[in-house]
Amino acid sequence: MQMGFYFDQTRCTGCYACVVACKDWHDVPAGPASWRRVATIEQGEFPDLFVAFFTSSCYHCAQPACVVACPTGAIMKKNEDGVVMVDQAKCLGKDQCDLCLQACTYKSPQFGAEPNAKMQMCTLCPDRLQEGKKPICVAGCPMRALDAGPMEEIEALYGDVREAEGFVYSTDLKPSIVFKPKVKPGPVGSSK
Repeated sequence: MQMGFYFDQTRCTGCYACVVACKDWHDVPAGPASWRRVATIEQGEFPDLFVAFFTSSCYHCAQPACVVACPTGAIMKKNEDGVVMVDQAKCLGKDQCDLCLQACTYKSPQFGAEPNAKMQMCTLCPDRLQEGKKPICVAGCPMRALDAGPMEEIEALYGDVREAEGFVYSTDLKPSIVFKPKVKPGPVGSSK
């Protein structure tokens, strides 16, 4: 089984509730480390404007580059659910090594502000999953733009669209994510 995410870009308002819920639940201190992030995508010129939001975290890739890049074996992919985890006790820290961050196309590995900060990232909230609950980012989204679960179920519910504004799917890494992308409208006054 491979766990993963669904993101409905048409529903996301960029409110950051998923980011705040994640930081709060996991006691991630204020600072540069954020297991879930939100980006604003702005394109075009008046009157033909396009704005979308994109929330991202670790995608628990089928072939995670961070696992291969880690020289100490601090990052592993769990067999039972495909979740990528980090053992901070084995991590050399950002001052000595940030090969995981360099290897990750999606910049999912995160480091705090403290000296030689250890790598941290989305864990898909295993404590909540064991209780039959969704990850806290999913539960915290007021627009219901996020979902998570086994990829077979996610694909059965939402399809298999792998690209969205702000994201390019890597066929090498195979990130565990499905989208409902926000589509750019045609120019103002056109029938598109």
